[in-house]
Amino acid sequence: MLLLRLTLSLVLLGASWGCGVPAIRPALSFSQRIVNGENAVSGSWPWQVSLQDSSGFHFCGGSLISQSWVVTAAHCNVSPGRHFVVLGEYDRSSSAEPIQVVPISRAITHPSWNSMTMNNDVTLLKLASPVQYTARISPVCLASPSEVLPAGLTCVTTGWGRISGVGNVTPARLQQVVLPLVTVSQCQQYWGSRITDAMICAGGSGSSSCQGDSGGPLVCQKGSTWVLIGIVSWGTSDCNVRAPAMYTRVSKFSSWINQVIAYN
Repeated sequence: MLLLRLTLSLVLLGASWGCGVPAIRPALSFSQRIVNGENAVSGSWPWQVSLQDSSGFHFCGGSLISQSWVVTAAHCNVSPGRHFVVLGEYDRSSSAEPIQVVPISRAITHPSWNSMTMNNDVTLLKLASPVQYTARISPVCLASPSEVLPAGLTCVTTGWGRISGVGNVTPARLQQVVLPLVTVSQCQQYWGSRITDAMICAGGSGSSSCQGDSGGPLVCQKGSTWVLIGIVSWGTSDCNVRAPAMYTRVSKFSSWINQVIAYN
């Protein structure tokens, strides 16, 4: 009986490690960078990774999508020899957190990445060894190629990026902010022809991603599951909270992502 119970509890535990279901529930406030964000609940965004150099300097975010793969932005310029993936982190000023620091064996950037236009801003990172899933480390679900984003969806971006467009203040604790999605036509009113169908716009309503959030997740909740629909890509240099920021549209790249993973 004890064995059965143990097996059952392990099965239940395993079930919580399906993609997109945090073991620790996020707490969201809609009143309101991340600029104008708020502290996340520790461990509640278990796919959020910090990309760091050997000195522990955080330069970009990323999202865990399987035990061996992380997705980030191409413009983060990740170098396998010099950079590391840090998982399970929340408070960057604490040395007591149960983090996993994993070297990167390969960085595979989308073949059509264009640094001038910021189009196709996506890179896959193959980890040198698989991560161990825990209550604080688990993958996010990838948007499917046919992903539909209905109005009124709850979407959130997270990161340790600058909390103001002026000055270089970065937070110790992971920040989160609820963002509205912005239609392509609304976005083009602000940004013009720079917007392509490989991008998603969000924000512009008093909050924004900022430098240091790059590569991190834009996730939307569908039922009880969080889906990665965007990768923090670009916006105004001063992180203007009235301007929508741009995210790489994951649904456009999910087939490519799955192919790369299958071949590597």
